[in-house]
Amino acid sequence: MKNSKPFLSFLSVLIIFLSSCDDSNSSGNESSQEGAYSTANILCELSEEMYNSDESINANSKYAWTCNSLDRVLSGNGIPNHEVGTFPNPHNPNSIRSQSVNHSFSLSPILVSETGVETGGPRGAIAYALNSVKFDPGTAGRCDDSGRCSLAQGQGSWSIEALGHNTFNFGDDMNHAHVQPTGEYHYHGMPELLIAKLDKGDPMTLVGWASDGFPVYARFGYIDPNDSSSDIKILKPSWKLKTIPDAGRPDTLTVLSSGPGGSTYPNKAIPLGAFTQDFEYEVGYGDLDQCNGRVGVTPEFPGGIYYYMVTEEFPFFSRCLKGDF
Repeated sequence: MKNSKPFLSFLSVLIIFLSSCDDSNSSGNESSQEGAYSTANILCELSEEMYNSDESINANSKYAWTCNSLDRVLSGNGIPNHEVGTFPNPHNPNSIRSQSVNHSFSLSPILVSETGVETGGPRGAIAYALNSVKFDPGTAGRCDDSGRCSLAQGQGSWSIEALGHNTFNFGDDMNHAHVQPTGEYHYHGMPELLIAKLDKGDPMTLVGWASDGFPVYARFGYIDPNDSSSDIKILKPSWKLKTIPDAGRPDTLTVLSSGPGGSTYPNKAIPLGAFTQDFEYEVGYGDLDQCNGRVGVTPEFPGGIYYYMVTEEFPFFSRCLKGDF
């Protein structure tokens, strides 16, 4: 018995030590690894400068992506490197002009929000395409409860969508893009001719990076998000059109303000789908989450990553980000 006490004392200390080590390691791994990814060495040296002779541009398009130890860095002029529609046009009076695009994206993006944080528009860039053109799916168009609407700096709580309906016309082109008063050409949805330019026959096409550092893909994804040998399909959002409009929603466009050009009085119906509030998120309705993203494997990330999608249906592009930005 005299020899057992030191042994028991040593064993007790050992158990306490090992327990404290196990707790520490478990906690540290969960807090530092859960939801964390690396995008290092992916498209870190990508650049192009070309003259775009499209009649609405006639200017150099240039962009450059580089990486340092912490960030992916974009510099560019926001001039698209593909054909565009006619600008100005009757529904968009603005000309495309060079921008100063400088933006950094973490090489170690981490998921920090379950439901996402709204961004875009005046709240900051939500994402940039590889050619330095911004993704900006929302609009400044608003309507009030009486149906008095404006496509720019409007008053009221009903947010007008740029795509997916025929009630309002923002003058967007074949790339689902148009031009802001600043001359900034930007995508509201599927950048068709950019996708065609980037398509190299891969099952999925990486078209840009979100401001939280996660990649952006367009249209297609694997049926099984975790199996790159599964078939490809058009990914479907989990947002759907409401069957009953929200209380107070205007059903008739009574006045359409068009700035200096004055106002018109269309007195026509506003069908469901014209407002952002006409849609609701339902878990599992489609393939994607509320931020139009999901976790899965891609050609660039065979081990899996969280990524956002540009889709053919609302919301067309994410209105929120789940990572730290």
